[in-house]
Parts: sequence; structure tokens; C-alpha cells
Amino acid sequence: MKIEKQIQDDHQAKLIVEVDQEQMETSKRRAARKLAERGKIPGFRPGKAPYAIIVHHFGEKAIVEAAMDALVDEIYPKVLEEADVKPAAAGSLESIDNLEPPKLTFLVPLAPEVDLGDYHSVRLPYEWVAPGKKEVDAALEDLRQRYASTETVDREVQVGDYVLVDVKGEYAQPKEGDEDKSAGLSRTGFATFIRQEDRDTEWPYTGFNKELVGLKPGDSKTIKHKYPKDDSDENLRGETVHFEVTVKTVRGVILPDLDDDFAKQVGADTLEALTETVAKDVENHSRADYDDKYFVDLIDKIKEGATIKYAQHTVEHESEHVLDDLKQRLSQQGMDLPTYFKIRNTTQEKFVEEEVHPVAKKRLERSLLLDEIISKEKIEVDKSALDAEFSNTLAELQMQGVNLNEMRGGRKEQQRVTEAILMESATRILIRRALDMIKTIATGEYVAPETVEAAGETESAEGEKKPRKKAANPKAKKEAGTASTKKKTIKKSE
Repeated sequence: MKIEKQIQDDHQAKLIVEVDQEQMETSKRRAARKLAERGKIPGFRPGKAPYAIIVHHFGEKAIVEAAMDALVDEIYPKVLEEADVKPAAAGSLESIDNLEPPKLTFLVPLAPEVDLGDYHSVRLPYEWVAPGKKEVDAALEDLRQRYASTETVDREVQVGDYVLVDVKGEYAQPKEGDEDKSAGLSRTGFATFIRQEDRDTEWPYTGFNKELVGLKPGDSKTIKHKYPKDDSDENLRGETVHFEVTVKTVRGVILPDLDDDFAKQVGADTLEALTETVAKDVENHSRADYDDKYFVDLIDKIKEGATIKYAQHTVEHESEHVLDDLKQRLSQQGMDLPTYFKIRNTTQEKFVEEEVHPVAKKRLERSLLLDEIISKEKIEVDKSALDAEFSNTLAELQMQGVNLNEMRGGRKEQQRVTEAILMESATRILIRRALDMIKTIATGEYVAPETVEAAGETESAEGEKKPRKKAANPKAKKEAGTASTKKKTIKKSE
């Protein structure tokens, strides 16, 4: 078997394979025998007819097609091995260039390749600042709002009120096809809360709620709003919309007093204890939000000096994950993909090309970089950390009402789910440790492993010297540190 390998610019390998004619003849005879076993040839028992009779009965073309299918299945693994090709996915038979002897051309997407470059020279200061009293007070106020009661009032709308309105939106200068696009600009019985501060999530635009202040139940108002040219909704970019708003109901809010009784109501012993808990929660959220952006920026800086190669097939595979994630989020909102595409005035093909593929490319590249860092830095999962992560995941599932002992399918299903949780737990640990490591590099705090190893021992918190422990469970590291990390790289990777 002769193989010619050509590595293409799209990170695929073209393999031109010439097979010995003798091997093809053997494959033809096997194929003929199988055809004879499945079909009936008059005068012969199944599979016992001579080769020439089988060819005459089924035809040379049918024999050759069956033989070629079998031959491809037989030689393909050997072709990859001899050509030293590591595929990212199953290849395809591009053409049959000759039959005597058989000459075949395969196209194989190659496994991604990553060269991190000099990532140890990348610097990015970590400048998170803990939230102050203002942020904690705002969180306590939000908590009071969640436990507030309301009453219908016959007065003008004020900040801090809940308001029920009917909204009808129309383009100021409608064009053909705008009828469908404007469907999402109208709502009947829309409930909203008038906050002191504007929020980006406010519908139909940021600042809309403040326009309701001063209106009474039964009042109507026409609001003119021009959307920015960079609006997240492409249907509204640069468009001017007239909103006809009618106030139906105004409900005033009665806030609970911020005291020990309120603290007990929400599960704390005292107001002081509640304030401490809220402050810690605010701090954790603030740090998590900062970390999300910091690590996205840091990985992007590493990517600037790296070289990443992958086939288009790999992006398309990741795009399927992105689309599945969107589908799941939409289902939680009671919407499906066709409806979403209709509201966005687009098609699935256009949406995938313009929006899904760019997101998938970013997620894929960041994931590949982390996988390579995990491999290059020999980051592993030790048993104690894996056990702790596994226990935390089980606790989270139990809080959601999932009990492994009550799952259908018996022990096999329980084992399958347990293994999946273990893999997910290992992946989380690997990613956290990889992110922690590149953070130490970027902030100039990195210490080379060999420097630590040279010390030969570490000190406990009490100052007791003890031998350095080696990482365990390298199998978990090998299995988890692959493309499976791409979904969990960073929360806001998009």
C-alpha cells in the first residue's frame, strides 16, 4: 500500500492511497460471498456458488461497490497509522481515482495543534477592588424589595412603584417587512418596576421606566425613542420607534424595616449577621464578575502570541454546542429556535454563520489554549480535591431534587451518571488550576515547579515541615483535559 500525504492550509490531510490489486481481488471475493449468502442463486445453497456465477448473477458493478466499501473500512485505520495522521473526526472518501489498482483519495480533518509561544512573558495586573458600603447597602435594599408587599394606589407613578401597562410600539418610518419585526415591540399587561437606577436589561430600552413617572392609572403617553446604531438587536439599530403606553394599575411598595425581625425573616439571627452575609455575597459576586472579564482578557493576550491550527469541522462541532446552549436557554423562556429566528428576522443558516460561528471560534480557541496549558504545565487532579469537588457537585444535585439512588435504570445508570460527575469534577479542577497558574504568570508571582521540587518539602500552616505530596489520578487529568473543557472555560467567554 502506497500513501502520499499532503497537509493542506485548512488543516486537513489529503491522503492519496494506492492499494495492491491482489488485496482488491481478495476484497471482491469476500464481497461476492457475502452477497451470495444474503441472496438466492438458483441451484446453489446460500454462499456456495462459484465466484464467476455470483458475478454473473449480481453483476460486476455490485461486486466492485461492495468490495470497495469493505476495502475502505479495512484499510482506513491502517492508512491513518502509516501516514502518522491524528484525526479530529472521521475523514471522508473524496474520490476513487482508479480501480486497477485501486487508488483512493481521503480528506481527513486534523486534530487541533497549539503552540503557546512565550506565554510566560504575558503580563496583566489583577486589580480587583472589594465592594464598599454603598454596594452592600444596595444589596440590602434589593433584599428588602424582594420581601416587600404592595398595595394598589390611585396616584401618580413614583420611583419604587410596580406598574402594569399596555405598550404598543411602531416604527416611525415603517418599511416593507417591518410588520413582523415590530411584533416584539408591543406587550399587553406588561408589569415593570420603577427603579432609581437604569438597567441594561430594561425593556423596551434602558430608561423607559422613568418615562412612566408622573402618570396616573388610565393615562396614556406616546414616547419617541431612537435606538443606537450598535444596538444588540439588529432589527432596531438606528431605528426610531413610537411607543403608545397606557397605565392600567399602580401598586405602591411597602418595605419591611431593616431590623433584627427582618433578619430573622430571611434566615439570619440578627441584622448584623445578615449584613455580614450580604457583604460576603456581594464580595463573591464582584470577584466572580471581575474574574470572568480578567481571564477572558488574559487568555486573549496569550492567544496573541500563540499559534492555533484546527479544521473547519472542529468549529462546526463547537457551533453545535453553542446552538444547543441557546436552545436550552430559550426553552427555559418557553421559546423555540424557529420562533427566535422569526423574531430576529433571520434564518438558522444565516444566524449560525454570522453569530454562532464567531462565538464557537472564540470558545474553541480559548479551550484549546487552556488544554495546552494544562498539558504543558503538567497540571493534575489529586484525589482529595476530586473527592471534595465530587461531593460538592452531588450536594448541588440533591438541592435540585436529583437523587442518584432513585434514578431509573438501576446500577448501570447510577454508575454512568457517577462517572460523568467525576469527569465534570475533574474538568472543573483542571480549569481552575490552569486559570490560577496563568494568573500567577501574568502578575509576576509564578514559581517554577522545579524550584519548588528543589526545596523537597513544604510547610504546613502550623510551621510543621512535611514531604511534598505528588499529584494523583493522572488518568483523570488525561481524560478531562481535552476538548470537553470548551463548555466550561469561562462563564462569559462569548
